[in-house]
Amino acid sequence: MSHGSADTETDAAAYFAAGYSTILKNVERALSGKRQVVRYALTCLFAGGHLLVEDVPGVGKTTLAKALAASVDATWNRVQFTPDLLPSDITGTTVYDQKSGRFEFRPGPAFAHIVLADEINRASPKTQSALLEVMEERQITVDGRSYPVPTPFMVVATQNPIDLEGTYRLPEAQLDRFMVRIAVGYPDVAAERDILVGRSRKGAPPTLSPVAKIEQIRWMIEYVSRIHFAESVADYVARIAESSRSHPRLRLGISPRGSLALVRAAQAWAAGEGRSFVVPDDVKAVASATLAHRLILDPQAEIDGLLVAEVLDEVLSTVAAPALTTAP
Repeated sequence: MSHGSADTETDAAAYFAAGYSTILKNVERALSGKRQVVRYALTCLFAGGHLLVEDVPGVGKTTLAKALAASVDATWNRVQFTPDLLPSDITGTTVYDQKSGRFEFRPGPAFAHIVLADEINRASPKTQSALLEVMEERQITVDGRSYPVPTPFMVVATQNPIDLEGTYRLPEAQLDRFMVRIAVGYPDVAAERDILVGRSRKGAPPTLSPVAKIEQIRWMIEYVSRIHFAESVADYVARIAESSRSHPRLRLGISPRGSLALVRAAQAWAAGEGRSFVVPDDVKAVASATLAHRLILDPQAEIDGLLVAEVLDEVLSTVAAPALTTAP
């Protein structure tokens, strides 16, 4: 079935579900036993957002990012962030061509459908900020001229916890550009055993081939934007945001960009569940991944050892969800 024939809601839902399942299974070949993590990554992709994967070294952050890029027949580039990386190493630069006698723009690795920013917090804040414009506006400005990046465009960044040596804290403005932040976590015993057995026999991780065309991804992103979002659920999201802004243990609550990210991620999660409408459980399912990295505890809460996730759970538990469990 081509994406052009998905002309009814039933056909569209079935087409999305088939593509979603195919990509999910392909990525899982490289990241065994982490279905929920892969689902969050796909939610971010189909919601048109950017993904931040934060965890300790060696748990599969880069493997997840590469598997996601390799599963889609699209252009992708990997940038290894280091302390000496310059902004122009990401965005590109203008150089003088002696033959033509003109200055020409040489695009950097940011000009791709998917950009893997590996260990993003090992570069200086100045270099990290080179991604701010392109992540928000899908364009890069060099020497006063703007250049659009391909559509769709997604940054998949990995970072180590900030207490590791040689890391810089991502600025709040940069964190806010990421729709979803996830941690891969250690595999369970069964999954780790499978990894050990597979690597001992084959010696290398599986090589993934693309299972979806870029045109299909564009259609799936557009389909997610059509998932019904009732006013009562929108009111629920707005009340969550308001509750976070007035919470006594939070210095910084959810921004309007955060609320929009929660809405879009909930739409993508609902589509992944096979529904054409959002229910409050979809909002709750993606709340931590889309909101926790946008919240900042007040100093006393940090001294008391509170976690942002704990405060967010408290916010969600105090905001009543609407009774919407069936199609509108």
